[in-house]
Amino acid sequence: MSYSDTIPLHPSSQSDIDEIENLINSNPTSVLPARPPSPPRASIPISSTPPPPPAFIPSNLPPPAIHKPTPVPSVIPTVPAVAAPKPPLPPSHGSSSSGNIGVTGFGSAPNTLTEPVWDTVKRDLSRIVSNLKLVVFPNPYREDPGKALRDWDLWGPFFFIVFLGLTLSWSASVKKSEVFAVAFALLAAGAVILTLNVLLLGGHIIFFQSLSLLGYCLFPLDVGALICMLKDNVIIKLVVVAVTLAWSSWAAYPFMSTAVNPGRKALALYPVLLMYVSVGFLIIAID
Repeated sequence: MSYSDTIPLHPSSQSDIDEIENLINSNPTSVLPARPPSPPRASIPISSTPPPPPAFIPSNLPPPAIHKPTPVPSVIPTVPAVAAPKPPLPPSHGSSSSGNIGVTGFGSAPNTLTEPVWDTVKRDLSRIVSNLKLVVFPNPYREDPGKALRDWDLWGPFFFIVFLGLTLSWSASVKKSEVFAVAFALLAAGAVILTLNVLLLGGHIIFFQSLSLLGYCLFPLDVGALICMLKDNVIIKLVVVAVTLAWSSWAAYPFMSTAVNPGRKALALYPVLLMYVSVGFLIIAID
């Protein structure tokens, strides 16, 4: 682009420029001199080597004493040795077990799952003997049937019923099996009927406990039947049967009388006496 092609300034702009030039030309001394250059700054030398470690000033104080901890001896409490308890001795099968049953009415509770058969037989025989003493023979627990036969069983009554039936069948000259069947049915059914009679009268007694009591009360009649089988004499039979019948009735009286109300004692005792009298007649009649 040539000089002639330049665009002229605006009149106001040109006037401003002229005023500035006039001011400069009219006061040449008022222009401030140029600022002198600043001196060069001192450079800080930088070394590539690492600085030396700082020097410590030695101290005149003595070094502190190091106190070593005093070892504390460990004291272990000594526990006196306790002797292992001795295993309990097995209960004797003699007088101790029977005395325990006689005092409390309860026998010991041994483990019958793993014991030998002979031990079970001896334990059952010991219980039968103890219950027989409590029911048939005089003792301080006869007045309370709950204390007298708490450890009741049915093996003893079953043995006495079978023994009485066998004794009567051996005494008979003919039809021995029929005599045994009649005696066994009479005693077993009679014991059940007598127990139901006591319960219907409002008696406070367990069913099987009553069966056990009535069965144990047959022991005197068993003894009488055995004596009558050995001594074939009518007079001896009458005396023996009368004594054993009174013994059996005396044994059954406190249990049956205390099980029912006082006003119903006769209703409970009469059937018992009737059954024992029937057994006594069988002992005398069989020849």
